[in-house]
Amino acid sequence: MQVKIDKCMEVVKKDDEIISPAARVPYYPLVIKRGHGAIIEDIDGNEYIDLLSSAAALNTGHAHPEVVKAIKEQINDFIHYTPAYMYHQPLVQLANKLIEITPGDFKKRVAFGLSGSDANDGMIKLARAYTGRSKIISFIQSYHGSTYGAISLSALSLNMRRKIGPLVPDIYHIPYPDCYRCAFGQKRESCNMECLKQLEIAFEYYLPAEEVAAVIMEPIAGDAGLVMPPQKYMDKLYGICKENDILFVSEEVQQGFGRTGKWFGIEHFGIVPDAIIMGKSIASGMPMSAIVAREEIMQAWEAPAHLFTMGGNPVSCRAALATIDIIRKENLLEHAHKLGEYVEHRFNQMKEKYELIGDVRGIGLSIGVDLVTDRATREKAKEAAAKICYRCWEKGIILTFFANSVLRIQPPLIITREQIDKALDIIEEAIKEYLAGDIPDEVLRVAKGW
Repeated sequence: MQVKIDKCMEVVKKDDEIISPAARVPYYPLVIKRGHGAIIEDIDGNEYIDLLSSAAALNTGHAHPEVVKAIKEQINDFIHYTPAYMYHQPLVQLANKLIEITPGDFKKRVAFGLSGSDANDGMIKLARAYTGRSKIISFIQSYHGSTYGAISLSALSLNMRRKIGPLVPDIYHIPYPDCYRCAFGQKRESCNMECLKQLEIAFEYYLPAEEVAAVIMEPIAGDAGLVMPPQKYMDKLYGICKENDILFVSEEVQQGFGRTGKWFGIEHFGIVPDAIIMGKSIASGMPMSAIVAREEIMQAWEAPAHLFTMGGNPVSCRAALATIDIIRKENLLEHAHKLGEYVEHRFNQMKEKYELIGDVRGIGLSIGVDLVTDRATREKAKEAAAKICYRCWEKGIILTFFANSVLRIQPPLIITREQIDKALDIIEEAIKEYLAGDIPDEVLRVAKGW
């Protein structure tokens, strides 16, 4: 069953010798040569159905012809001239498009960057500049990136924080509303939102609400395992922010640009945020990030508070404009919604057959399959997740896991029903083989996971 990976292993061996270990979370030795649509080919000629989309960064798929065309056209004109000093048309065109697709009928402005990480950093600066307050609230289990501000907002992995402190001050974390693994032992149908009471306790005893600039929240906590908060939680949290003049910021780096069946994940809750942070899929694989916020908020800071020599690169802008057009023309929002419902249904059918599957959750084509050693205790089955992902790779599927035990189902939004069916069939085969003890322990030396 082992795929032929001689050339891949040569590259991996060299990579291990010269690349910083801080830069990779390994799953299996896949060395990519080319991609098209939802298919990846490695340098040994093996093909794979991609269920990861380069960490949810390729919603329009690999090398979409319209994206490639836009990139080539722009390269033929000019590759870059920094908008820190000069102007270019694609930047203005893209800013207008982002203003158009983000929720809220108020006036907005856009700030561009290079990655979701720097956009999170920028939001800390912007919130403090606008409100005159220093404190920022984020969430336990959140992941926002790996620059200093983004790490400071994140609270998911100790490896992100060891040996590099002190981090950005005045950032506080409250529990994310994880109803499957409630930190307070409550059940979804009868809880009193004890997780949100932690914020109320903080406001009462040690964290003055009038000193809080913003709450920065992933509307679906991606790397926590695709955890979705209840509507009542979101409504109450948003209300608390409004009552205390605290900015509510939706962090959409992973869930934006159609992944959930809407342009942005926050739209599923009927909440209009004061600002949206975006990255990953914005430019279909080209480096790009953005903050879109109310105009009065954006007016609070001045240059050079948030500018980058390569920020707003015209090639990336053209790729992003093409991305938005593709999502519209190919009706990918509806496709993600309908196909996502089908995928969830298939996994719930598997859940009825295999006790290993404890929970299936998500929305659109952002679905988590939570593996457990015991459904009663909900103990995470990391070994199972690692072995199943490795076996899927051996069978031609790019599948990863995060939160130690959650299979990450985030394919390109252009994936077909036939491709997803083939992928789901292989995942079920891998589950059966794991349960039969047919996946050797030696794969655990490679599949470390996230």
